[in-house]
Parts: sequence; C-alpha cells; structure tokens
Amino acid sequence: MIPRLLMTFVMTVACLVLNATAAFAAEPITGRWVTEDRDAVVEIKRCGSVTCGRIAQFLVEPPDGADQRDINNPEARLRTRKLLGLPILTQFREDDDLWRGRIYDPNSGKSYRSVIRRMGTNTIEVRGCIGPFCQAQTWRRAR
Repeated sequence: MIPRLLMTFVMTVACLVLNATAAFAAEPITGRWVTEDRDAVVEIKRCGSVTCGRIAQFLVEPPDGADQRDINNPEARLRTRKLLGLPILTQFREDDDLWRGRIYDPNSGKSYRSVIRRMGTNTIEVRGCIGPFCQAQTWRRAR
C-alpha cells in the first residue's frame, strides 16, 4: 500500500514539474525590458519570422542627449543613426527555451552572438558571446 501511494505521489509531482517547465519554456520574450544598468528600455517584438529588439526609451540621458548618435559604430555610414529606436537585438530565433541571435552594443560599436533565456515571468538573461566566452546581464520587465 505504501509503495503504491509513494509511486503515485512521485508520478504526480513529476508530471506537475514537467508541465510547469514546458509552459515556462514556451513563454515568449516579447515586451519591454529594462537593461541591467537601468539606463534604457529595450522593446522586444516579432519582426516577421524572427524576434528583434530596439532601444525604446532612455532612462539615463546619453552624453549627447536624447539625440545621441551611434558614434562608436565601426562603419562610418552608420555613425549618424540615432540610438533611440536603434535595433540592438536582431535575427533571434526560438530554440527550445532559448532564443539565439545577435546583439549590438552601441557603447563599443561591436556585435556579438547572443542567447536570451527566460529566468521568470519578469526577468530574462541576455548573453553576449565571443567564441566560448559569454557575459550575461539580467533584464527586468518594464512597468
């Protein structure tokens, strides 16, 4: 009697955990997110068949004001682009519970391979990677 009850309990818990994990993994990353430095809000949305993100709002005004340009870009023709509205997350595709694409850092003018992972309802982990080395930030949902 006890082993059967224990087995039923274990199976029930396992099913609940698997269902919760599957529901969580399927949760999209779209929305408005405050960067870890709390200096900007990035809006992530569907862009055709991929997911992308752009700087939607400054929370800390850049050195040259709200009209700050992409002055650190290695391509001279792109240095006149405004940072506000600039796409910094591009070509993200869902891969199980991860999203893989590219991230652009306007502070350095460099693009990196990137992975985004849901950490909870109101947090995502954003990683930028060079080869096997990655740096992660936690972004929180904007209110």
